[in-house]
Amino acid sequence: MSNYRLTLFGLVVSVFIYFSIVFLELDLFEQFVAFLARLETYEIDEMIIPFLIFVVFLFTDTLRNNWKVQMENEKLNIYKAMLSSSHHILNNFIYQMDIFKLTAEDTPGFDAKVLSFYEDIISNASHQINSLSNLTTIDEFSIRTSVMKD
Repeated sequence: MSNYRLTLFGLVVSVFIYFSIVFLELDLFEQFVAFLARLETYEIDEMIIPFLIFVVFLFTDTLRNNWKVQMENEKLNIYKAMLSSSHHILNNFIYQMDIFKLTAEDTPGFDAKVLSFYEDIISNASHQINSLSNLTTIDEFSIRTSVMKD
């Protein structure tokens, strides 16, 4: 119902005006025509139709721009929620992998190169997560380039 809020408002206003005209015996159309005739003396009547056309297009552009802004904000909110969830999952994974690192460090004869490689992998993953979290422009190119290796 909220999708038709303006339509319902227009219907209520129209019905109110109609009943006001009927019960109060107003001749609004004749008054409007008389008003336009008075404007003729000032030569303003030529500007009314172009002005109304301009207002209609301005209103349409404003609605379209508002809709686009709402859609972009919604996309941004979804992106941030997805990123936050991914960040949480990956941080949990990294913390759980620390158990394996501690076990490997305590294991005699475990190759130190493998531990170094592990540290590089974890550091790289953390860097990529932080890069994604700090994006200022949310588009495909920015997302792809933020996770590429330096």
